[in-house]
Amino acid sequence: MSQLSQSENCHRNTMATSEGRVLVIMTGGTIGMQRSPSGNIPAAGFQHSCLAGIPLFNDGSPSITIDVVINTKGDIRAHNSLQTPPSAYQRRVKYVVFEFDNLVDSCSAGAREWTNIAEIVFYNHDLFDGFVVLHGTDTLAYTSSALSFMLKGLRKPVILTGAQAPMRELQSDAIHNLLGSLVIASHFKIAEVCLYFNNQLLRGNRATKTSASDFAAFESPNFPPLAIISSSKTEVSWNLICEPNETQSLTLQKLLDTKQVATLRVFPGISPEMINAVLKLKGLRGLVLETFGPGSAPLGPDLAIIKALARAAADGIVIVSVSQCLRGSVNPIYDSVATLSKAGIVAGIDMTTEATFTKLTYLLALPNATTQSVADDMTKSLRGELRETWKPVFKHPNVGVLENDIVFSDLCHAISIGDVGRVQEILNFQGRSYLSHSDYMGNTPLVSSPKSQQLLLLQMLKLVQHVAAISPSITILRLLLLNGALVNALNRTSNTPLFLAARAGQEQHISFLMQYGACISADEQRVADILLPTQTRVWKTVEII
Repeated sequence: MSQLSQSENCHRNTMATSEGRVLVIMTGGTIGMQRSPSGNIPAAGFQHSCLAGIPLFNDGSPSITIDVVINTKGDIRAHNSLQTPPSAYQRRVKYVVFEFDNLVDSCSAGAREWTNIAEIVFYNHDLFDGFVVLHGTDTLAYTSSALSFMLKGLRKPVILTGAQAPMRELQSDAIHNLLGSLVIASHFKIAEVCLYFNNQLLRGNRATKTSASDFAAFESPNFPPLAIISSSKTEVSWNLICEPNETQSLTLQKLLDTKQVATLRVFPGISPEMINAVLKLKGLRGLVLETFGPGSAPLGPDLAIIKALARAAADGIVIVSVSQCLRGSVNPIYDSVATLSKAGIVAGIDMTTEATFTKLTYLLALPNATTQSVADDMTKSLRGELRETWKPVFKHPNVGVLENDIVFSDLCHAISIGDVGRVQEILNFQGRSYLSHSDYMGNTPLVSSPKSQQLLLLQMLKLVQHVAAISPSITILRLLLLNGALVNALNRTSNTPLFLAARAGQEQHISFLMQYGACISADEQRVADILLPTQTRVWKTVEII
């Protein structure tokens, strides 16, 4: 990770003037609570009671009134400002606190609160240099993930923070968290929804809470911090920051409904009845399945759990598998993981549970959303929430790349994008020998694929699969078969071209493959019996070695 010096950072920030304007949105949470006989409770008047009397938040400059758009009607409320002393960059932060009328404990925050926050940011986007959202820590990662999806075309920093102890308490992290958030929101043009805690700025949809009491309460297990604040400077990793599109208008997606999505954590001995009970919830459209390690789940001798999940996926419920491990990714190198994928389960790659849940909720709320479109988009990086490592990569792990390997890679790429001319050119000049080559995942030129229009195939893109069998071009498939391609080759996930073509609904491809003796393997027959009973009646089934 390359980082820029303090002076270099200044070229990427918003310091065109000597002050930056920030809107602080107080939603509730521990940071603004006060003691009561029953414990800490939300307390109103955060700006006056917590900030005005602290020199770090109020340098004593004359206050001015700053207008804040407070609702969708465009109503404006004037707020008195406070100003910080100059930062290390000789820039002051002028800010106002917009406080929700009903402060919310974060354990009760949901889609309604996400919408309220997003609307305030949306309607004030052009009036401030940045935004800081004060929020309870329990669901802070859910809110930061949700806002990252809801606010498309963001051009200003939106930084969520909170505290493990109230600002009114002697031993609290509130001052450092809020000051750090104010500095970044007003000084640096980081056009993302972020989460700031314990001197680290994390991408909002990459963060998760890992401690109930430590000041270092949040981590970003699968993605580095976007910035780190030290005693002398702020180091921003600009190579990690999503560049704002200055020509794109900010849009807001509302109408999120968390009741449509559930989360289920698998455990040793989990019963099919328990899984069925969740899958039969009224109105359920999405399920986040927290699986073991690289994405495995109990199979059972009769595959009852897999059958239940497969039926739900076939009925239109988008099921996404994420790992229970903090670090790492769902990876189809084990049989149990591959079986889930074959059953129509989408791999959540390296997303957090919070990002997966809120992304599903967001996608299901989009106009004209379909099961297929949602499943497709779950495997794409929309706001940097996942690393798209599932896409087929044709390369060899050996240090010295041979000329044959380069030609083979070129051939597979041409097939995957449907470039008939390039395929014919390679075959004409290089001959047929490359049709029997395979890459490091066991893929032949009939292996791996671009996007298909079929939902079940979209779930299987995480596996390395046969290219031409589901290529957009029937001409390429015919060309390869006529040139002697291996029609029954298995890749390392034990998939045959015929099985993949059938799963993709490629009727012409199926006919051509069967004319050349294509079969499905015995292992595929098991999955086919669950998911594709109609198609399997005409398939030839043999044990393929």
